[in-house]
Amino acid sequence: MSAALELARPVRCCLFVGLGGIGQRHLRNLRQLRGSTVEVHAFRVRRERHVVSDTLQLVHGEDVESKYGVQVHDELEAALAQKPDVVFVTNPSSLHVDVTRRALAAGAHVLVEKPLSHSLCGVADVVEDVRRTGLVGYVAYQLRFHPGFLRASQILTQGLIGCPLFAEATVGEYLPSFHPYEDYRRMYAARRELGGGVTLSQIHEIDFLMALLGRPERVFSMGGKLSSLEVDVDDVSSSLLEFRGAEGRVLPVRLHQDFVQRPAERRTVIVGEGGKVEWSLSGKTLRRYGADGALCESHDYAELPRNALFEAELSHFLDCVENGRAPCVSLSDGAESLAVALAILESQKSGLPVNVGAVLDRAGFGASP
Repeated sequence: MSAALELARPVRCCLFVGLGGIGQRHLRNLRQLRGSTVEVHAFRVRRERHVVSDTLQLVHGEDVESKYGVQVHDELEAALAQKPDVVFVTNPSSLHVDVTRRALAAGAHVLVEKPLSHSLCGVADVVEDVRRTGLVGYVAYQLRFHPGFLRASQILTQGLIGCPLFAEATVGEYLPSFHPYEDYRRMYAARRELGGGVTLSQIHEIDFLMALLGRPERVFSMGGKLSSLEVDVDDVSSSLLEFRGAEGRVLPVRLHQDFVQRPAERRTVIVGEGGKVEWSLSGKTLRRYGADGALCESHDYAELPRNALFEAELSHFLDCVENGRAPCVSLSDGAESLAVALAILESQKSGLPVNVGAVLDRAGFGASP
């Protein structure tokens, strides 16, 4: 029997480390999926009691702890002493590694919000902890469950656009609109000491590009703190990523990320020898074109609830824990996408291309996590 199967168990007790917008979303979905069958604990620091809705609005007159039946602890040790089956690591990314290691040491499976961390310091150790213990370590990239991503993956696997030649991905949205319920200047995304910045906060594109095309070898990037937003992090990042396609040929990918665009734009295009696929999250569509430019297929996701992705993600994570399955995004995968993001930031500072493998080597990973 595998270690994962030996550690598989029903989820009866959960611990949340952080109950901001994303923590509350996971908690809300947990209650919807499992009702009152799961005991919920939380380690909280700021202890703000407001309830955040599915649309990221404040729900007045409700208390998050009483609404969801949360038992709160002032110390992480006391919270872990409750022996949770799983720990949701939903605090600022600069705190992820320490909390994740302590959760694993306590015998808990972990869901870690993206990015895995703000640096690679200690990440090799936490990846090794998961390997050694056999516990589930999942990094929360909910776009892996979007039907647009899933169809794009099928299109590439089935060779429907031929050999990919180049790609570009854009994610741009206005930071003050992220969380209408709070001052953007308090958000982790706006603060360097909490692991913020557009390159790290908007890391989803890096993750799914790697899932579709593999790991880039080198990156070159320009950007930084360019706008008048009251932040101390990078808010515009334009990068060129060097992937390898068929027979080792260069497959260039342009990645643009920003905190300033209004209206928001989020789209990915992959062009191949025999056509192209366009997935627009902002336009809520996916289209595939043939070699002659004719539209071959079109999908409309206008009716897809955003929360459906988080529900699917949580169901996947719970299934991994309870049935001993491997998660679709492991901590090793999270380490690789983080390494690419950090290589982008390093390139912006140096003005030179940066080898992603070298970034991983310096962090103690060797050729690959």
